[in-house]
Amino acid sequence: MKIFRSYSEVSACVGQEVVVTDWITITQEQVNLFAQATGDHQWIHVDPERAKAGPFGAPIAHGFLTLSLIPQFFETGLTIEGARMGVNYGLNKVRFTAPVPVGSRLRARLTLQAAEPVAPDGMQMTWLVTVEREGSDKPVCVAESLARNFGAPA
Repeated sequence: MKIFRSYSEVSACVGQEVVVTDWITITQEQVNLFAQATGDHQWIHVDPERAKAGPFGAPIAHGFLTLSLIPQFFETGLTIEGARMGVNYGLNKVRFTAPVPVGSRLRARLTLQAAEPVAPDGMQMTWLVTVEREGSDKPVCVAESLARNFGAPA
């Protein structure tokens, strides 16, 4: 976990890979719960038997499930001490570059692309989030994520 003690420490990391998170495992239960929450019950995700005969040989996670892990990667990968709160401000660009078979282990590389002050006491950060699957040379998701933190850290 990367710990920042001030916004100036954050700004000093622009252009750098800041953290590589721990691995997390994608389960069929997660995929099924995501399907229930979103209404996306496509067989490639929720029917393991049919998916075995499909193009990937197994059920795969929804692309948006992979994308929805970004907050977890931030939560476990870095903290800004003294910040009162952080919010997801949006995304500039997202690509799902490879499938995520159920049972895969994923982690994220977080590269800080920009950091700008936000009045009165915040900072907006633009992060390149590259989600990797263990054992694969190709990332499964590449996203430019915007996050805002508020509260002046010491």
